[in-house]
Amino acid sequence: MNHVMVVDLGYGDAGKGTVVDWLCASRPVHTVVRFNGGAQAAHNVVLRDGRHHTFAQFGAGTFRPGVRTHLSRHVVVDPLALAAEADHLTAVGVPDALDRLTVDGEALLATPYHRAANRAREIARGADRHGSCGLGVGEAVAYGLAHPDEAPRVADCAHPAVLRRRLTALRDRLTAELGPLDAPPVEDCLPAYAAFADRVAIVDRAHLAGVLRAGTCVFEGAQGVLLDEWHGFHPYTTWSTTTFANAEVLLAEAGLAGTAQRLGVLRVTTTRHGPGPLVTEDPALPFADPRNPTNPWQGRFRFGHFDAVAHRYALAAAGGVDGLALTHLDLTGPALRICRRYDTVDRLTPGPAGDLDRQAALTARLLRARPVLDEAPTDWPAAVAAELGTPVLLTSHGPTAEDKVPALAAAVSAPR
Repeated sequence: MNHVMVVDLGYGDAGKGTVVDWLCASRPVHTVVRFNGGAQAAHNVVLRDGRHHTFAQFGAGTFRPGVRTHLSRHVVVDPLALAAEADHLTAVGVPDALDRLTVDGEALLATPYHRAANRAREIARGADRHGSCGLGVGEAVAYGLAHPDEAPRVADCAHPAVLRRRLTALRDRLTAELGPLDAPPVEDCLPAYAAFADRVAIVDRAHLAGVLRAGTCVFEGAQGVLLDEWHGFHPYTTWSTTTFANAEVLLAEAGLAGTAQRLGVLRVTTTRHGPGPLVTEDPALPFADPRNPTNPWQGRFRFGHFDAVAHRYALAAAGGVDGLALTHLDLTGPALRICRRYDTVDRLTPGPAGDLDRQAALTARLLRARPVLDEAPTDWPAAVAAELGTPVLLTSHGPTAEDKVPALAAAVSAPR
């Protein structure tokens, strides 16, 4: 099977959703496999007829008839948000999204208590806020690490007594630490989780091996490598592994290690939502993104010139890719320039996973760095390919699948 793994090589919001949608429209795809993140994902897909959906937990191929979604154990699942997302998909003409969904029972649950705690912590940081999405995903991961045998998981939704006990312990621990939480009583939450268990196919980890042998799968990553929990610029990072690592683990467990193509997604503008390093940021750039508005948790959406230094770092942290998808080429013009080096830095080198002190020092260094900007290239795909030493296999000139142009069609479908 010609499986493909899709990862963002920036700070997120590069267009993973529209690339996954194109992959599912341009070939038969059995399942989109989500392998990190949770309900904070916001992968926008626009169809030629104008229908639009922001995919959070469902795979971004769901508009395509028959394409399934599998939420692996590496995803933090929010059943309440999932139900709201399914309702919107029904409203835009996709009534069977839940019928095409499987969820690994080992996946952590994000609950109203995680969300409330997440927001309380972010508010307490004041001017030092990290730019959290405020949906409790990181809080769920942190709690799962601290209490691995007691953290609420998807499989618990089918066992109300177990879930009641775990939700109560979660609420009590967080309340003792943070004070009263803006969240409903446990008894009010249980019916929704029971309804989720009745409606959705909850499977074990062995299920995915059969899926991977049933047809082509697209592994859809969330967020971006520059936000990675270990290789991102701490503390402005996510509680999630945003490289290919989780997808590679899932493939290896199925006996298919090394069989999937690695596709990296980049904007021609380097952007980020919220605080943290963005060396090439330029408020004078004449851009706006209506699907990434300022919000009270992440803050404003920031634009910068193409940052080859940061994206070379992301490539190294991710272990390289087979090719690139370059998006938002409709925004190119003389105002948009390219950064090949900083005033004090030519190259950033990833360190060992887990050394957050090193990553914090790197963050401080980047916050002091200034970009050296070169003029806009006449051929953006060629310039990006040359700077990153990686072929551009797909270009995107607008929001729909029809706006995508494969540079080397065979290379976007064949594994290494």
